[in-house]
Amino acid sequence: MRKLLVLALVGLAAQLVDGALGMAYGLTSSTLLLFAGVAPAAASASVHLAEIGTTLAAGVSHWRFGNVDWKVVGRIALPGAIGAFAGATFLSSISTEAAAPWMAAILFTLGAYLLVRFSRPLRANRAAGRLRSRFLAPLGLVAGFVDATGGGGWGPVATPALLVSGRMEPRKVIGSVDTSEFVVAGAASIGFLIGLGSEGFLLPTVAALLVGGLIAAPIAAWLVRIVPAQLLGAVIGGVIVLTNARTLLSAGGVGGSVPVVVYVLLGTAWLVAVGLAVRALRRTRRARATVDAALAAAPPAEAGKPAQPGESVEPAEAAQPGQVPQPVATAETTEAAESRKLAAAVEG
Repeated sequence: MRKLLVLALVGLAAQLVDGALGMAYGLTSSTLLLFAGVAPAAASASVHLAEIGTTLAAGVSHWRFGNVDWKVVGRIALPGAIGAFAGATFLSSISTEAAAPWMAAILFTLGAYLLVRFSRPLRANRAAGRLRSRFLAPLGLVAGFVDATGGGGWGPVATPALLVSGRMEPRKVIGSVDTSEFVVAGAASIGFLIGLGSEGFLLPTVAALLVGGLIAAPIAAWLVRIVPAQLLGAVIGGVIVLTNARTLLSAGGVGGSVPVVVYVLLGTAWLVAVGLAVRALRRTRRARATVDAALAAAPPAEAGKPAQPGESVEPAEAAQPGQVPQPVATAETTEAAESRKLAAAVEG
């Protein structure tokens, strides 16, 4: 019972991170399961089976709020499912001793990527065109394979790639990636079922992760309003890096004072990344405050065009019965346009 409670807390923590970042449910839960001593293939299989329930709930919620681009889902989900099935088959075919360093290396890389990703603002190319299959299909294939072999990675690989492209709204990026992950998790689970059999799934672990994730889903929606995603991403990235560095050092037989030096260097890099994330967050907030101040200081709109010296001001023509009054262009149009440009630059 104590172990199941711990696993439920793992699922809860992973869902809190995923709800705040739009990624890292599998990444966080797989890292914590490996740290608890669960075999790599069993950890990835159990996480993906639990994700079928959590991603279904997330996908329905995003759909109800209009956060899903179904064209993107259709183009990325199928290649993602193929990659996830292949990755699950590959991970099931290698021994636990060989899989542990492989999985730890993938998780370490993704954790380092989170550190870099959230230590600086994301620049998006707003002028780009629509996403095409020649971009989405390879992305889904790679993200699905990494997700199954690493126990997580669909969100950390797919979400930033779509955000950087600048061709979708952030909310639709997160909604579409979360919705398509349902198909990816199902394909990975089928691959693990074929490769490991039903005994490869730790059903109590799956149930505990699922219960914790479902409990955390509404809390995560509240948490994202309180904790800045940029700061949370840098913190979680450091935890993942340090945790999996331990596995890599043990697999490499590194001893003596070398692990201590490595941990000190990684810890220092973690603190630097968090400091950069805080600085970027403050710069963003200051820029937004400037935008708000500019909007508050904007002069009230005046009807009609300002009169020039020597000109008379004609009153607006009243609408005739049955006619719709025509809007009058004001100075507010230019003011609002400039404010929108400044706000877009801040968000970028």
